[in-house]
Amino acid sequence: MSHPIQYQGDVTLSFGVKDMGASIEWYQDTLGFKLLYRMDDMGWCEMQGPSANITVGLGQREDVPKGGGCVPVWGVTDIVATREFLESKKVAFDGETQEIPGMVKLATFFDPDGNAMMLAQSLMNQ
Repeated sequence: MSHPIQYQGDVTLSFGVKDMGASIEWYQDTLGFKLLYRMDDMGWCEMQGPSANITVGLGQREDVPKGGGCVPVWGVTDIVATREFLESKKVAFDGETQEIPGMVKLATFFDPDGNAMMLAQSLMNQ
């Protein structure tokens, strides 16, 4: 039985930010994202994530509540090296990297506005 919603396969994750320019710079320099377009009159931009079907939308807000509402999980091949790189950029993490033996390693971190994100390294089939 097919589902009535036919997904195209792309995802946009939307985050509220206080300073559009600083946030664009952070996503580019820290996570390696590419700016696709910026509409200052609407307070919105979209950035290309780690694959063609993942984009991040940044919406300008006067007040951004800490913790955000979306927690994207970015799959990585080496969580130790990735975390070390992010920590070198002064990225804050929520505690130590957690491991579910034989399954996954996870580490939660925050962007400059307090939006939570997570790194995940699969341990299956290794």
